[in-house]
Amino acid sequence: MKVTIIGATGRVGSSVVRKLANVPDIEVFAGARQVEKVPRGVNITPFKIDLHISPELLNEELPDSDAIIFAAGSGGKDLLQVDLNGAVKVMRGAEHKGIKRFIMLSARNSLNLESFSEPNISPIANYLIAKHYADKWLMNNTDLDFTILQPTTLTEEPATGKITIGQYASNSNTIDDVAETLIAILKNDRTIRKVIAMSNGDTPIEDAVFNL
Repeated sequence: MKVTIIGATGRVGSSVVRKLANVPDIEVFAGARQVEKVPRGVNITPFKIDLHISPELLNEELPDSDAIIFAAGSGGKDLLQVDLNGAVKVMRGAEHKGIKRFIMLSARNSLNLESFSEPNISPIANYLIAKHYADKWLMNNTDLDFTILQPTTLTEEPATGKITIGQYASNSNTIDDVAETLIAILKNDRTIRKVIAMSNGDTPIEDAVFNL
């Protein structure tokens, strides 16, 4: 399988790349603006991608692959250009390339409009708004075989290997557990066209995803 990771130097994206490094039968194209920071492995091909460029240039940079995991983010600094428009350009690029499988790393409450409005507005409302419209474009304006993963707050704590799927059993996710869940989703076609809530929990990741 050939997999493209967009955001390969971010917190989650780099964890995905490291976990897939040297895995037999998987070829990884790791996309980032700073390719020198991409984790290395015998099956990893770093490539430069800038989500600010035109759709036409982005299409040229996007490798041919079987699936895309979109894990890029601006860290709140460039929400419209990266988290929203950059994501949509990659979706359009996937369709242009004939890449059907598209896994989106999103966020808790990205599809909950109440989170963007008073009186209970989220402190990260603008980020959620960007993710909302990117997710909606993926769901409603493409024919991609999508999965949208909605973890809650990301933490730097050691991986637990256990999660809850479909609800939020806690208010946190370790970064490595989110990365492992994205990989489990990639391996499981039963996740196609599903929006999946997740948090740290009590079920081993492979089991939780398999039992969706």
